[in-house]
Amino acid sequence: MTASIKIPHLELQDLAPAPEEEWARLLRFVGLTPQDKKLMANSTETLLQRSHELVVGTYDYLRDTPDTAAVLGWEKGVDEKHLQERRQFFSVWLSRTLGLDTSDEFAYYLFRAGKFHAGHGPRRIHTPNKFVTGSIGLVLAAFARYMQEAKLSGDLIAGAMAGWNKYLPAQLHMMQLGYEVARELDNGRFPIPVSLYGRLRPIAGCDELSIRVVECAQVGDLLAKFFSYLPQTRTEALERIWHTHDKESSLWLETYPVYRPKGGWRVLLNGRDLRYNGGFTAPIHAQDTIAIFPPGR
Repeated sequence: MTASIKIPHLELQDLAPAPEEEWARLLRFVGLTPQDKKLMANSTETLLQRSHELVVGTYDYLRDTPDTAAVLGWEKGVDEKHLQERRQFFSVWLSRTLGLDTSDEFAYYLFRAGKFHAGHGPRRIHTPNKFVTGSIGLVLAAFARYMQEAKLSGDLIAGAMAGWNKYLPAQLHMMQLGYEVARELDNGRFPIPVSLYGRLRPIAGCDELSIRVVECAQVGDLLAKFFSYLPQTRTEALERIWHTHDKESSLWLETYPVYRPKGGWRVLLNGRDLRYNGGFTAPIHAQDTIAIFPPGR
């Protein structure tokens, strides 16, 4: 194990939850049990039989609704290539959903979908949260209608829908988490380029990321945005340490995580190593640059 750098001013706080941890936490909270999954599985054959109808019908509805047509840029007609991309994306999501996927990888898939909704996808289209929330409701309504039209028993429908009504809102939360993190990345007065090096690049999927910050921001504020937006980089670059806080109004000690760079990792502000130049509390200004280097670089 690589030791972390134990310098107080090289600690980060208030990172967004890691997707896999938040996903597991939400599934526990809603109480999605093996019995729920068994009851949901009793409905999947019926739902699969009408999956193509759901995919096509969903985008027909979005096309014919003025508000969502405007979001998609379809006011004057549908871009067929864009429509095909959307249908493919929805089909993949639907197949994984009907497969009752609760894997850690699916948590990241949903988180990434939320970032796309925030305008961070290939087409840079911002889909407001209200339409994503409404679409999940429409999918649940379609599931119930398909089961009813297939003349499944009332008990089967009730049991299956109880599970779907736990599972899909948990998915929605994960997408909203990605959405909020992406919107926060774009929130600020001026952009700061963050350059990535070495093995961090393939993990992050990019060489550079632009992060907006407010006036009087510190480097730690920017890095919190970075590691919230790209949580897959934390395992490689950061060590999580638990601290305690004794609140006068509480009988209990409160614990909270802080994150330290692992040994050998360096963060440079305008070419200067922050281990020796102010740490993560150093102020950041317009025209500054950040670089993150793994050990050996």
